Amino acid sequence: MPPPETGAVPTPVIDALAWVHVSGRRLLCVRTRGRSFYYLPGGKREPGESDGAAVAREAREEVGVALRTATLAPFAVVDEAADGYPEGTRVRLSCYTAEHTGEPAPAAEIADLAWLAHADRPLCAPAVRRVLDELQGRGEID
Repeated sequence: MPPPETGAVPTPVIDALAWVHVSGRRLLCVRTRGRSFYYLPGGKREPGESDGAAVAREAREEVGVALRTATLAPFAVVDEAADGYPEGTRVRLSCYTAEHTGEPAPAAEIADLAWLAHADRPLCAPAVRRVLDELQGRGEID
């Protein structure tokens, strides 16, 4: 006999990846056209794409840098409310660090690039606020 239906709708979850890059004790963040909050360079995997390939592709597309995938290292997995989606939607953001070549600059749909400190939390999407908290706790940003 199947279990009784509870009527609960599962919480939608967006599975995404991001590159965490700190320079001069500031976190690299981007703002896409039409959005008010800053995000980390990143996005969703394409079918069959590995985390490393997806993070490298997104960094290249959004800020024009080439990640050295051999240096890719997990930073944190953040589960937070997803900005710009219906209430109750969560984002599961797998964050990675990696060395890179090239100078970050806005590309593709990126309207603005900024180097943010912990005090800039209000300018960021909820998941990025959590990354800023983690970086400050590790003593990596101001």
